[in-house]
Amino acid sequence: MSNFKSSCISRLFGKFAEKEFNPVIQNIINKVYVKFTKVDLSEFLPVDTYSSLNKLFTRPLKVKRELELNVNEFISPCDAYISECGKIEEQQALQIKGHSYNVNTFLGDYILTKEKNRLIDGEYLNFYLSPKDYHRYHATCNMRIKKAVHVPGKLYPVNSTWLRKIPALFIENERVILECYTENERVFYMVFVGALNVGKIKFVFDNNIQTNVKNSVAQLYKYENLFIKKGDELGRFEMGSTIVMFFEKDMVELTCKKEESIKFTQKIAFNK
Repeated sequence: MSNFKSSCISRLFGKFAEKEFNPVIQNIINKVYVKFTKVDLSEFLPVDTYSSLNKLFTRPLKVKRELELNVNEFISPCDAYISECGKIEEQQALQIKGHSYNVNTFLGDYILTKEKNRLIDGEYLNFYLSPKDYHRYHATCNMRIKKAVHVPGKLYPVNSTWLRKIPALFIENERVILECYTENERVFYMVFVGALNVGKIKFVFDNNIQTNVKNSVAQLYKYENLFIKKGDELGRFEMGSTIVMFFEKDMVELTCKKEESIKFTQKIAFNK
């Protein structure tokens, strides 16, 4: 699938998803989607309350989940399936078993070498959000965002079939990288990877970050005193995708496992 074709498909699907049809028709579309993807709406408003498919994709929780406020614990930023996790070895991380990629290349040129070097022998986590999942993402701890980097790219699907088919798919795909710091100035990264039918990757703290647009070029966004509290919303995928996290060396011990389904607010790691 060419970059042009995947981008066009994603933009067209995004327009369809944003369109508000006649309520009767829209309700049918919503119900078909919920049934086909096996969406669990027990924590959300009923299916007939969403005026577009995109609003169903990006549905907020009806009631906030309880949050563990221990500052030494990191929580999952989203509802997802952990497709891979482990230690970064020789600047390599796995996107799926048997297929690794270069972390430095993935983070791109706007992340300084001295910051990348802090990740050597650190930890990584891959969160795969399927079409049935809650599509909003949140702060994993009390954190400061220093910069965001938008790297344009392809929009290949990010399911297991395509991850096996394209060895360095994560590096090929469009992504937004957040350089984040804990309260004690340990660095970690959250990378939001685009995919087929992901209309947009949105962030509540900066509307200037625009993904899946024509003639896009890499962009760097810097922030002063941008603090986000643990559990607060960071943004949303307008369809499912992947979040990759990297932690610097000797920073955390992972408490979650590969091939585990996890929910936003569940613990994923704690400070060493």
